[in-house]
Amino acid sequence: MAPDVLAPAKLGPVSLRNRVIKAATFEGMTPDALVSDELIEYHRRPAAGGVGMTTVAYCAVAPEGRTERRQIWMRPEAVPGLRRLTEAMHAEGAAVSAQIGHAGPVADAKSNGLPGLSAGRFFNPIGMKYTKPATAADIERVTKAHATAARLAVESGFDAVEMHFGHNYLASSFLSPKLNRRDDEFGGSLVNRAKVVRGIARAVRDEVGDTIAVTAKLNMRDGVRGGLEVDDSLQVARWLQEDGSVDALELTAGSSLLNPMYLFRGDAPIPEFAANFPLPLRLGIRMFGKRFLHAYPYQDAYLLEHARRFQAELDLPLILLGGITTRETMDLAMDEGFAFVAMGRALLREPDLINRIAADAATPSLCIHCNRCMPTIYTGTRCPEIPAAR
Repeated sequence: MAPDVLAPAKLGPVSLRNRVIKAATFEGMTPDALVSDELIEYHRRPAAGGVGMTTVAYCAVAPEGRTERRQIWMRPEAVPGLRRLTEAMHAEGAAVSAQIGHAGPVADAKSNGLPGLSAGRFFNPIGMKYTKPATAADIERVTKAHATAARLAVESGFDAVEMHFGHNYLASSFLSPKLNRRDDEFGGSLVNRAKVVRGIARAVRDEVGDTIAVTAKLNMRDGVRGGLEVDDSLQVARWLQEDGSVDALELTAGSSLLNPMYLFRGDAPIPEFAANFPLPLRLGIRMFGKRFLHAYPYQDAYLLEHARRFQAELDLPLILLGGITTRETMDLAMDEGFAFVAMGRALLREPDLINRIAADAATPSLCIHCNRCMPTIYTGTRCPEIPAAR
């Protein structure tokens, strides 16, 4: 019998009040690269609204690992603010996870004032700079930085950390045959390309043990020709399971670098994105944005088809993401054998959606999948439809 998605559950060593996780969605609310009152309130709303756990994104493990300079990066100065945040979530009865990672080729090197790292040399059109191929010393440093970030998360009161192995961020860039064309020990075969991911996961687990839950967000596919595909991703997931380094995997897809809409599905808000950039980049996005922001039709549980293969072949608890907006889709995930569900845009529109579904299982989501929330990340992530809501 499938578990009740709204009943208590265990994630590694952590007890959650239900199986619903607020997915990591960039908040744009850390102007000094530190926790702000706005960030705490952003997460407090879904915590009060009934989720079992909320995920803070994005906590970079190094200064050059931020997508831009205002993002939090994990250092001792960040701990007091992070502790205020975790205490606020616990006061609402929710657990809280820190998404830790390194943006790699997705980082805005111009904003950070530091070279971006990647598996290979790649041009980032946002920062208008080429990435620096990561050396063995860089990989060792970044691996240790993930462990340090996890330890700081423990000190800050987090219940879990989520390692970002998706969306062609640094670890994901090593997995991608398109981005990783190295001929050293970190390139070529999948065994070599997976060394960074496995090494980071091992370092984090060794650092925190069973003190908190350790999860990873892993791309099933990059959605890019020549990128990571399901067969290779499934093998990486098997290795992570065999290594015993993670308590659960959140299955995702897409490339923030090359094809972001493959994850989000629905409308591609090109004019709204363009408005956030100066000339001439604004004109370029308006003219050529469709080549980058492809529109994919939305449907409920849109990542389920690929995720079924992982569910069939792994014993590791899996978190289903993508188009989870109603009790019906949550129950479908449970029936399919997934341990948890993750929600993003639906909770941005209605932070109290889980409490409302608990009161009435037929409650519909008001999210219309317009994706106009995506361009708001530059000024504080929000749902533009909220003024028109109930």
